[in-house]
Amino acid sequence: MLSTRYGVEWGRVREGGREASVWWRDISVLQTEEWLHGNVSQFVGDGKNTLFWFEVWVGGVSFKNRFPRLFELALFKDASVFDMHLLGWDSERVAWRWRRRLFTWGEELLGDLRLLLHDVTLQVDRLDRRLWRLKTSSVYTVRSAYNFLNANVHVDLVVHVSSLWHKDVPLKVVLFSWCLFRGRLPTKDNIYCRHVIDIDAQLCIEGCGEVETSSHLLFHCNFFGSV
Repeated sequence: MLSTRYGVEWGRVREGGREASVWWRDISVLQTEEWLHGNVSQFVGDGKNTLFWFEVWVGGVSFKNRFPRLFELALFKDASVFDMHLLGWDSERVAWRWRRRLFTWGEELLGDLRLLLHDVTLQVDRLDRRLWRLKTSSVYTVRSAYNFLNANVHVDLVVHVSSLWHKDVPLKVVLFSWCLFRGRLPTKDNIYCRHVIDIDAQLCIEGCGEVETSSHLLFHCNFFGSV
């Protein structure tokens, strides 16, 4: 359903831009979250669900980032690991087809890439899957992610996040404060990061010329701060 609505690029569902639902934009923005990437690893079985160039599956860095010049010249950018192996990455076969002939520096880079692939053996009887490093079972849970974010939250205020969850504090106050400390209020700077508005639409509606952030609205804006 998602691929039909938003389309597919490089083997993955597109973000969808401002036309996407709020739910899908929230999920898509996780692609840029370093804490998430740092706790997920890719297990390669048959290689059919792992993108050869885009995903980190050998050497700790994606081939797209490690060999950007080869990536730009590659014809099969959206190929899976299985596809590239089938095409013959261990020889001069179809796998290594380029938009133009490689120069000397390109041949040297290709040699380095093929060296990384030398000891790779696909397991045809096992499927690719992602491993969650915060659990011994390698299975993602909301609790493990929640605990990790709580332990690594950067709060400049003296108020402890845990003290918000108090039975005498109204729920709407708790939720607002939680969003404030997490930087999740729908201020214009956050909405811009989710590709909902243009860069020129980030300024405070009061007309003070400053970017609308949580701290600006609540403390520094001459109008809203005083309210």
